[in-house]
Amino acid sequence: MPSINRTEQAKKYKGKWVALKVDRKTVVASGTSAKSVQRAAERKGCKKPVITRFPKTPRHFVVAH
Repeated sequence: MPSINRTEQAKKYKGKWVALKVDRKTVVASGTSAKSVQRAAERKGCKKPVITRFPKTPRHFVVAH
């Protein structure tokens, strides 16, 4: 799976829960709780959203094989 740069999303949604389409790129809903975000995504037709939370402060990870 190719890497996804989430820098701009992290700035825009910092400290919030977000629902992503299955492509894991497109944000369909955001909010203060995972449950409300999931419901909003489902109302928009996204039946199996990927729910995640962006931290309030940036975190950097390096993964190596």
